[in-house]
Amino acid sequence: MKNRKGDILLSVIVFAAVATTVIVGLASWGAAMLRSIRNVATREQAFQIAEAGVDYYRWHLAQFPTDYTDSTTTPGPYYHNFYDKDGDLVGSYALSITAPPLGSTKVVITSTATTTADPKVVRVIQATLAEPSLAQYAAIAQDVMRFGAGTTVYGPISSNSGIHFDGLAYNVVSSALATYTDPDVGLTEWGVYTTSGTDDPRPPTPANNRPDVFTAGRQYPTPGFPFASLTVNLSNLLSIAAPGGVCNAPACWSPSNAQGYYMHMNNNNTYDMYKVTALYAAPNNCTNDNGQTQWGTWSISTLGSLVGTYAIPASGVIFVEDHLWIDGQVTNTRVTVAAAANIGDTDPSTYTNITINDNLLYSSLDGSSIIGLIAQGNINVGLASADNLTIDAALLSEKGRVGRFYYNSHCKLNGIDYHDRSSLTLNGMIATAIRYGFAYTDGTGYDIRNINYDANLLYSPPPSFPLASTQYQMVSWRELQ
Repeated sequence: MKNRKGDILLSVIVFAAVATTVIVGLASWGAAMLRSIRNVATREQAFQIAEAGVDYYRWHLAQFPTDYTDSTTTPGPYYHNFYDKDGDLVGSYALSITAPPLGSTKVVITSTATTTADPKVVRVIQATLAEPSLAQYAAIAQDVMRFGAGTTVYGPISSNSGIHFDGLAYNVVSSALATYTDPDVGLTEWGVYTTSGTDDPRPPTPANNRPDVFTAGRQYPTPGFPFASLTVNLSNLLSIAAPGGVCNAPACWSPSNAQGYYMHMNNNNTYDMYKVTALYAAPNNCTNDNGQTQWGTWSISTLGSLVGTYAIPASGVIFVEDHLWIDGQVTNTRVTVAAAANIGDTDPSTYTNITINDNLLYSSLDGSSIIGLIAQGNINVGLASADNLTIDAALLSEKGRVGRFYYNSHCKLNGIDYHDRSSLTLNGMIATAIRYGFAYTDGTGYDIRNINYDANLLYSPPPSFPLASTQYQMVSWRELQ
């Protein structure tokens, strides 16, 4: 019996020890789980507070689009407490704001958040916001547009009127109109239609799906763009180039008292400026058959001496109060060149134009170099233009058109037939008030037109280029911690 009693006591002790170990283990496990749950909850709360910081500054930019110091005049970070719905302090966030560099609308917001429950828990979110520029389109127009066979467009196309498209579009083609009367045929068509291969049915018969032409589809009607607002942008550019109303080189050029100016862009952030003293007269029988306003050769026959070589201004804006011819190449340069004589003038014969007759290039198409050309009137390709012409730029015609005048088969200079050219390649975008075009239905102009949209222009447009919207959009979001 004594031995048995000892055995029972020993068993009780063993089982008690095991039970104690299990209970302690369960308690420790439970405590660890509770700490983990609390940590997860705290981390999630800190994450939500960090997001609230981004949302707050997005709202702040909607009210004050150019305020990057949180209503202060000092650099960040900017600290804000965060309260729950009951008014209890639950944490805080610190905001670091990186203002857009020259020529960009991208604002980088870094929000670092902690909670009062556990200040050691830190969550960090970084978001990039930007205002989309007008250069979100490969081509946008106030007027009707026609893209003939042989035209390939990479990037979205939009018009406040109708679009006849017989080329190949690799992005959406849209019109602000459901239907329109095409002036070329005098018939009512859908807002976006094609006659490539098989003609689209006319309204009210629904148009067919045409992925052979519109690889990303077509849309109509859609909201239009307010081209009238671009006058404000020209005035803004002039105020940047001529502060206080004083127009001085290298940022601002007064009227030349000649035919205009010729600007050659150099690849070292400078440009050469000349006065244009004479243009080629139209050859015999090379006439304005289509009755186009300001028709002419727009080709330089005589240059004056070099006015000077100038550095591109720090603002990135050059304003010319005269006609301008431009070509050359740029490297790691962001510049907007505008031409306007009397802003707000309504007489088309007085509008100043920009002409590109030879290549205007970037050294690289990676976004490190950007050129914007803004003309009060037309952006021309003249008669004596390169047979294979490349233009790397965002082209904006405020009241005129982007394109080439009609030149008949008699338009020859120095024995060279210029009425028919081989290819034109645009790496950038087109915005035009009046009907765009570098070719005509009788085969004159550029036989092949390649319009390659430069996606770098969307959120990093040329300096002070007009915006498509003043509302900031989310470009990217990532969690840093």
